[in-house]
Amino acid sequence: MKNAIVAQSGGPSPVINSSLQGVIEACRDCPDSFGTLFGSFHGIEGILTEDIFSLSEQKAEEVALLRTTPASGVVGTCRYKLKENQAEDFERIIEVFQAHNIGCFFYIGGNDSMDTAHKVSELAKTKGMELVAVGIPKTIDNDLGDEEFTIIDHTPGYGSAARYWANIIQNTNQENNGMCPSECVSVFQAMGRKAGYIPASARLADPNRELPIQMYLAEAHHNLESLAENVNKKLLEAGRCIVVVSEGFDCGSIGEAKDGFGHIEYGASRTTVAQVVTNYLNDVGLSVRGQATGQVPGVLQRSTSIYGSTVDAKEAYEVGKKAVEIALKNGSGWMATILRKPSENYEVYYDKVELKKVANSVRCLPKNWITEDGLDVTDDFIKYAQPLIGNEWPDIPIENGIQRFAKFDIKCVDKKLREYNPQTIRD
Repeated sequence: MKNAIVAQSGGPSPVINSSLQGVIEACRDCPDSFGTLFGSFHGIEGILTEDIFSLSEQKAEEVALLRTTPASGVVGTCRYKLKENQAEDFERIIEVFQAHNIGCFFYIGGNDSMDTAHKVSELAKTKGMELVAVGIPKTIDNDLGDEEFTIIDHTPGYGSAARYWANIIQNTNQENNGMCPSECVSVFQAMGRKAGYIPASARLADPNRELPIQMYLAEAHHNLESLAENVNKKLLEAGRCIVVVSEGFDCGSIGEAKDGFGHIEYGASRTTVAQVVTNYLNDVGLSVRGQATGQVPGVLQRSTSIYGSTVDAKEAYEVGKKAVEIALKNGSGWMATILRKPSENYEVYYDKVELKKVANSVRCLPKNWITEDGLDVTDDFIKYAQPLIGNEWPDIPIENGIQRFAKFDIKCVDKKLREYNPQTIRD
């Protein structure tokens, strides 16, 4: 009987730990199939440095708290991309797995992480090693898969991020309506480098289209000039305007910083899209009295469980459990997935898809979900996204007036191999 290991990768989500909980509890329910379930401290980096610890020994009550514990503060994540030429890193992963008798690898992450899981699975085959690698989807961007939604309907994390924005914009409308004589434009920057699913979710705050909201999605290809023109038109109509702009909006150079995956890290760049847009609107002038103000919620949209979707948390848990089932029944090279049943009522089922089909895939918002003027989304998007945010508040445990998060006893096991410095860090 071999051991298993699970790791988290990339930017976290409000429900990433629900998937972790699903894996832990599903493995515990199969004591004859798995030995120790290890966790990797800070994702694939922890595997490379042999910083792994037992999840099997964690208290059941702490594991249960993962359902409402956001982000990756419990076991850690990383932005470490394994590239084709990093043969030493891949060899090291296999060495660590062999040293600790690991026969099953669960990787929670986005498209880059699915690529890593696929490469590790293929390398193990060439080595004649009995290793089962299974991916578990995660990204608030919802950009994993294909635009026909045959690979995955939506990714765990997106429903909670969408619910966050629906609530934030609903509340912002109250502020904007009250302060519009002096602060007539509220500019918000939402995550989403190339895909507009997150800024589009602002529409869920106002499905009946009663509020003066404009959304600037990366797919709509607006620029600063067209944005200012459209905002001023809305100001003449309504006297105020709420602008939700994608972080991937084209506004020129913002002193871009890059993360470990090679993606633009907007939160670490020299300035923000929201600030550029806000300054531009105030510089060119507004068509009514008042000024534009800008806000960047940043990591709050992916690390806040109080706005989390109960639908999202349940599905994230179930897809984690499904990954364990796939490992036992189907073997290596798969990702657990969520698909929607073709019915009027929202209902999903859990299936599998080949890792090689998912690896490095990117899904943008379908063109037919964007209005002709590029400032809004259609009713088809609302029909798609509204069920994902749910109708209930999450049941958040409170202790001394603040949230009670899961607390793991992380004691890394004794290392069996030589000290290793990951290639990218070393180079």
